[in-house]
Amino acid sequence: MKEVQPPKRPIMFYYAIALAVIMLFNLVIMPGLVNQSVKEVPYSDFLDMLDRQQLSQVYIDSAQNQISFTDKALPEPQLYVTGIVDDPGLVERLNKVGVTYTSPIIKQASPLLTLLLSWVIPIGIFMLLGNFLTKQMTKKMGGGMNAMQLGKSNARIYIQSETGIKFADVAGQDEAKEALQEIVEFLHNPGKYAEIGATLPKGALLVGPPGTGKTLLAKAVAGEAEVPFFSISGSEFVEMFVGMGASKVRDLFKQAEEKAPCIVFIDEIDTIGKKRESTGLGGGNDEREQTLNQLLAEMDGFDGKKGVVLLAATNRPEILDPALLRPGRFDRRIPVELPDLQGRIDILKVHIKKVKTDPGINLSTVARAAAGTSGADLANIINEAALRAVREGRKRVNQVDLEESIEVVLAGYQKKSQVLSDKEKLIVAYHETGHALVAAKQKESAPVHKITIIPRTSGALGYTMQVEEDEHFLTSKEEIENKIATYTAGRVAEDVVFGAITTGAANDIERATQLARAMITRLGMTDEFGMVSFEQEVNPYLGGQTVSTGSAETSSRVDQMTIDLVKKQYDRAETIIRDNLPKLHELAKFLYEKETISGEEFMSILNSPPALLTQETEAQEGEEQSAPAQV
Repeated sequence: MKEVQPPKRPIMFYYAIALAVIMLFNLVIMPGLVNQSVKEVPYSDFLDMLDRQQLSQVYIDSAQNQISFTDKALPEPQLYVTGIVDDPGLVERLNKVGVTYTSPIIKQASPLLTLLLSWVIPIGIFMLLGNFLTKQMTKKMGGGMNAMQLGKSNARIYIQSETGIKFADVAGQDEAKEALQEIVEFLHNPGKYAEIGATLPKGALLVGPPGTGKTLLAKAVAGEAEVPFFSISGSEFVEMFVGMGASKVRDLFKQAEEKAPCIVFIDEIDTIGKKRESTGLGGGNDEREQTLNQLLAEMDGFDGKKGVVLLAATNRPEILDPALLRPGRFDRRIPVELPDLQGRIDILKVHIKKVKTDPGINLSTVARAAAGTSGADLANIINEAALRAVREGRKRVNQVDLEESIEVVLAGYQKKSQVLSDKEKLIVAYHETGHALVAAKQKESAPVHKITIIPRTSGALGYTMQVEEDEHFLTSKEEIENKIATYTAGRVAEDVVFGAITTGAANDIERATQLARAMITRLGMTDEFGMVSFEQEVNPYLGGQTVSTGSAETSSRVDQMTIDLVKKQYDRAETIIRDNLPKLHELAKFLYEKETISGEEFMSILNSPPALLTQETEAQEGEEQSAPAQV
């Protein structure tokens, strides 16, 4: 059920309420506090009440030219006032009836009370209302700080009982944990290191791709050491006022020294740690550089023997200022890379403990199929598998859920709303079968794990999944050429079978070109250039962007060599497909009917005796499917 939010009141609504309260206070309450109730009467009424002996107290005020008196006949004394008239016998008549002369009957409020009620309280109400409205507006704008808090670090502080994270909760990063273990030991037993004269490294920089567990490792260090843990993002140092970032750095280190031993963790430090560059107009002196300079000064200033450890994380180490990375500041650079096969298995074991599973789950198969994924991706795979089990009406996750969740993470959900026509479906079937056929007929190529022609939300109309049997970290020239031939095989199959090409090979062309260009410009796998690099990878952790370092003539030659290399592998893929054309038709027909087939089914058909299916027969069947194939 959709929650209905009450309409928001404008600011003037609250000011109107405050004004109404103050007016009511002045009109109703304040007169009763300041003056008594006074009734003005004519002088003749005063004389009548005197004759009837109703007067109890009388005060003649010549300065104010008035007479005030009370009526004793009423249950509650009523104060009256009248003007003074030239009446010589008045005093004698008052004495005759025994009226008491007294001090001023009308009690005036004290000046202090009048000032308090007339000015202080109304102004105070307006100030409180203004402060409340300012806080509400600040929260709506995403703030929450007033001018007195701009220099505060706002670092989140976790004590050991709140983090609850240990090294055992971080899987797949054994080398990083081993490098951080020494910091934990120092915080546990600093005397052992002080005895020999060793000091704790002031800082450790965690570098690696997104999702590999850098923040989790930092929290695990604090959890193992059982010390306070300060966590702040680099972007939180950036303020709209000049100097506030540097002030936050000072406040952060001041808090850290007060709670030493402790760990300070700055996530995404590249936000404030970029290289300083002079513009030639007096040098750079912006807010970011002031913050960086203050950070450098604080790192030099604090004593490592006190047990304050600075941890930072980034996936852009190449842009950090050299002064930040020198010994004495960030003494250690700890890589947190994508996990290997065993690391992926360990990470899956950690996350699968949180869900109910069927017996006999094979995590090794899942880890092999999820090559190149991060720890965050693997956690997402487990969660997607659990969600799929719930959608299917089951209470436990099975192997199919895990394998399907890999495809969800890597390629997106099945796009059920996108229905291909029979002709397009047949083209996609031949395209994906071409990939699989060329991959299977080459040596040193990863086995085919799955083929599908069901469209995905990532934009793919189908895909062929290959899974390495054993993980390896070196790739030969022949293996790269095989990959390029496999990428081109989809387009080859379309051209050979239908005599026409489509846009379905766009991603294949891009990946084949990248591999071919890398062989020439960075990997030294050509005879013409040899071991010479013409490109540099500027960001290995965020997409692997490259910049060219060669001349215009060299770039032109590289372009031509890339074209020739891709063309050579295209011709090789075409030869393989033409040599196995009957199998291509048989496999494509099987895939067209089932839409998704496993690697075992694919290899069973590929290795079976050729079916009695001629090209003419295939063309006739294609026409029956309303997909005219030009064979």
